[in-house]
Amino acid sequence: MASNVEAPEPWYLALLGFAEHFRTSSPPKIRLCVHCLQAVFQFKPPQRIEARTHLQLGSVLYNHTKNSELARSHLEKAWYISQQLPQFEDVKFEAASILSELFCQQNLVDSAKPLLRKAIQISQQTPYWHCRLLFQLAQLHTLEKDLVSACDLLGVGAEYARVVGSEYTRALFLLSKGMLLLMERKLGEVHPLLTLCGTIVENWQGNPIQKESLRVFFLVLQVTHYLDAGQESRVDWSMPPVSIGLHNDCVKAAEVKSVKPCLKQLQQCIQTISTLHDDEILPSNPADLFHWLPKEHMCVLVYLVTVMHSMQAGYLEKAQKYTDKALMQLEKLKMLDCSPILSTFQVILLEHIIMCRLVTGHKATALQEISQVCQLCQQSPRLFTNHAAQLHTLLGLYCISVNCMDNAEAQFTTALRLTTHQELWTYIVTNLASVYIREGNRHQELYSLLERINPDHNFPVSSHCLRAAAFYIRGLLSFFQGRYNEAKRFLRETLKMSNAEDLNRLTACSLVLLGHIFYVLGNHRESNNMVVPAMQLASKIPDMSVQLWSSALLKDLNKALGSTMEAHEAAQMHQNFSQQLLQDHIAACSLPEHNLISWTDGPPPVQIQAQNGPTTSLASLL
Repeated sequence: MASNVEAPEPWYLALLGFAEHFRTSSPPKIRLCVHCLQAVFQFKPPQRIEARTHLQLGSVLYNHTKNSELARSHLEKAWYISQQLPQFEDVKFEAASILSELFCQQNLVDSAKPLLRKAIQISQQTPYWHCRLLFQLAQLHTLEKDLVSACDLLGVGAEYARVVGSEYTRALFLLSKGMLLLMERKLGEVHPLLTLCGTIVENWQGNPIQKESLRVFFLVLQVTHYLDAGQESRVDWSMPPVSIGLHNDCVKAAEVKSVKPCLKQLQQCIQTISTLHDDEILPSNPADLFHWLPKEHMCVLVYLVTVMHSMQAGYLEKAQKYTDKALMQLEKLKMLDCSPILSTFQVILLEHIIMCRLVTGHKATALQEISQVCQLCQQSPRLFTNHAAQLHTLLGLYCISVNCMDNAEAQFTTALRLTTHQELWTYIVTNLASVYIREGNRHQELYSLLERINPDHNFPVSSHCLRAAAFYIRGLLSFFQGRYNEAKRFLRETLKMSNAEDLNRLTACSLVLLGHIFYVLGNHRESNNMVVPAMQLASKIPDMSVQLWSSALLKDLNKALGSTMEAHEAAQMHQNFSQQLLQDHIAACSLPEHNLISWTDGPPPVQIQAQNGPTTSLASLL
């Protein structure tokens, strides 16, 4: 048996060929593949073949079986043997990479870190692997919420890529760092970094798909920067007293008007990518052998960003249209691709469409989609960890919509316990304050919350939209307390801020509440000047609760103004909205998923028992 690697023995080629045949069979015959690879050791092969076979066995066992201990044993042997061999970088560093993944899967992060650090240390003469291992260790720190260490590693990677002449991969490192800085809320550092990235991206000449993917990454971050976004939170706006609660992307806060040019560029960019054919020519610089996302994933991501913007601006039909497109695309992709990011996209999209349903008066559908999010989270503990607070927040909003205030308080309290994200925390507190206002007898708890979200002094976050919503909540409280001049001041602040950034739903809610105040004060003309545009805006969104409230006011206003015909039309509209809400209310509370409102601890319940019928009242809504 020859030990010459350049001319492998026929037995080795035969066993390797059989193993690959069994691995790629449909369905894969993994047991036979493993037998063929194990048979290689019977021939006492040279170290290079031995190390490579251990890597192949470890990889197959890791990716296709649950035998993690045997996979770990083979990978450790591949890593140990390959370190003793010169010019054997691919086996050495692939073994380190897969072994560290396995350690993380086994919750042995403290074993993965030193392994990756050593691999990074000895890979500096191998640009592709050095960059890849830096990305991998940065990702590990990110999953541990150690964003400072992750940013430091990405900075090291960017400088290394510059030194080895890879502006493309330098841009990937810098854009990844920008993403983490957004997560850390270090907005002052984000702007100069994005400016540098924009210059690098525009000046880089290379593979068209790679260039466009860099532009998509850059524009997604730019849009996110304008929306002042964080990774964890997904929810904006306010509901009127008929169903007080804040919905949709308030915590994504709201440079909604400012973001439009960037969003348009992003949409054009993804259209360009979809027309490009994948170029099989490999880059000449091995450090350029990276790709941010497959273009199919980028397409879903652009849909998602468009949905976020549409939700904030109050274009719910547009948000629903793009959500439907994205979910259809996701279903197709998940048939062929089990990438965890697809499930993350799906959960975020569902969170947004649930907001749509609650606003447009489709609570039963929203509840079923909340249950769908629960099912997705059951399949992935990490997904549940990252989205548990949002899930309880969604249930809290649903509870408000069906007038289950005690359950809403319990859900929001649970969500507060589960989140460390400042925007989401502020958003939940704002909603909890609306629950206390609605209940009318929780003054001590309410004032304690309001002190922590005072829009006039030391507001906890930079979010434009959340601050506008905090003014609205103050106005709402003043309205219920009969302090109408104070209420008008707060609501005018909300209107000024929401008009500045096209936050249509906050505008509609503020207008109708101001109209209600003027009606109570007997200023019917001024009330009408507020309520009519509120109704027009609510119809455009469309927002069922604001339409219900506006139609009730228009009925009374037109009576007071002596406009009998208009009063009759408004009364008919109010009756129609009331019936739609009542039917939806009964349908939602009759679903077995309605029992989710009682879940406040642990993972989502696996099975939901049916109940006899609705237990809540719509009296306060009608």
